[in-house]
Amino acid sequence: MLDFIVYGVLLFLVVQVFRLWRADGDLSLLWYEKFGESPAQLAGQVVWITGASSGIGEALAAELSRVGAKLVLSARRKEELERVKQRCVETGKVADKDVLVVPLDSVAYDTHAGCVEQVLAHFGKVDVLVNNSGRSQRSLFSETSLEGNRFLLELNVLGQVSLTNAVLPHMMERGEGQIVVTGSTSGIFVSPGTSAYCGSKFALRGFYGTLRAELHSYNIDVLLVCPGPVESNVVENAMVGQPDKSYNQDGKLDPAHANDVSAPRCARLFMVGMANRLEEIWISRNPYLINAYLFTYVPFIGNWIMKTMAASQKKKQ
Repeated sequence: MLDFIVYGVLLFLVVQVFRLWRADGDLSLLWYEKFGESPAQLAGQVVWITGASSGIGEALAAELSRVGAKLVLSARRKEELERVKQRCVETGKVADKDVLVVPLDSVAYDTHAGCVEQVLAHFGKVDVLVNNSGRSQRSLFSETSLEGNRFLLELNVLGQVSLTNAVLPHMMERGEGQIVVTGSTSGIFVSPGTSAYCGSKFALRGFYGTLRAELHSYNIDVLLVCPGPVESNVVENAMVGQPDKSYNQDGKLDPAHANDVSAPRCARLFMVGMANRLEEIWISRNPYLINAYLFTYVPFIGNWIMKTMAASQKKKQ
């Protein structure tokens, strides 16, 4: 009998490792995708997306429009937001009045309250706020200026916190809502050459994890989404040392990103997390997904891997 139990456990572990190796999201998220609430549950909800002019934000807007969610699109570039709106109206189940463009600069904190008033005047409510704006980084700690560190922390962290603060009173008064923040697997495990970016994503985990606990009695859920590499222009636009310097690969595909999750697939899994009111989800292919598990459950192995990677990069320089 004991041998039967042991073999059963071993078989279960082998199956889970096989599933994990082929997965593009954490195993609980993929379970909810198959057996949980459908993203169609988001139909009719007012979803405000920042960073909606490209990448994950644009893909999320397009996917939400297909299930009939009402949208607020925000970013700095109004012309790009209008393009995304047109795409949503043409390919989704929404009319022109169901998609509101609200240009927003994440670090112009004093404008955020006015943006909230504009949204409430149009839709009367905000069901879901998706804090998705931000910027990545590609520079060693020793090569990143204090100005660069400050810029990324203000953009990636305080920008999200400021808009959340502006929307929160409305949700608390209604006694319902959902706050979503785009973190990163870089907020779970570190990666050489991205110290400020990792720092900002770890900070979001702390801020919004605490907020989740504080809002529990208000029926307001907080979802932290942690994507790994996703097909977008995030790497080309990554900061290098200074706020005004970008990585910019001229559109050439980095071989390290050949296995990135597509933006539409990432958006679909986003919606699974939102529809099922989950607290934290990971969206990535391997080896990044396995790294997230290693750093969470056996951090000494994860740290050894990252130190080995850093030493290997130094030798190549």
